[in-house]
Amino acid sequence: MHKNWIDLTGELSVALREVRTGTPDVMKGFSAIAQAALKANALDTKTKELIALAISVATRCDGCIGFHAEAAVKHGATRDEVMETMGMAIYMGAGPSVMYAAQAVEAYDQFAKKKAAATSPAE
Repeated sequence: MHKNWIDLTGELSVALREVRTGTPDVMKGFSAIAQAALKANALDTKTKELIALAISVATRCDGCIGFHAEAAVKHGATRDEVMETMGMAIYMGAGPSVMYAAQAVEAYDQFAKKKAAATSPAE
């Protein structure tokens, strides 16, 4: 495993609370943008999260990869959909995106495994 994406997003969530406290008006505005952008209209939310994941790879944002991989899992994205999305990210971001695409797939796999474990009946 290259990174523990579950821990990374958990730690970032704590740090982001500090940013929300320190810049409440800015973060309220950012939250409003996120809600408006993710609202299902012509594109469903899963598709929008896959787009966000591709942009995260192309812009090389580790935290973004973690949060959008988790959201893609929550919205029912399949591994095949993530892989096809990574193809687009690589196309748009070239060589560096190849390295981040590998990380995005790793993040998706970790969150999918976590979700599967949470929904499996206890033995």
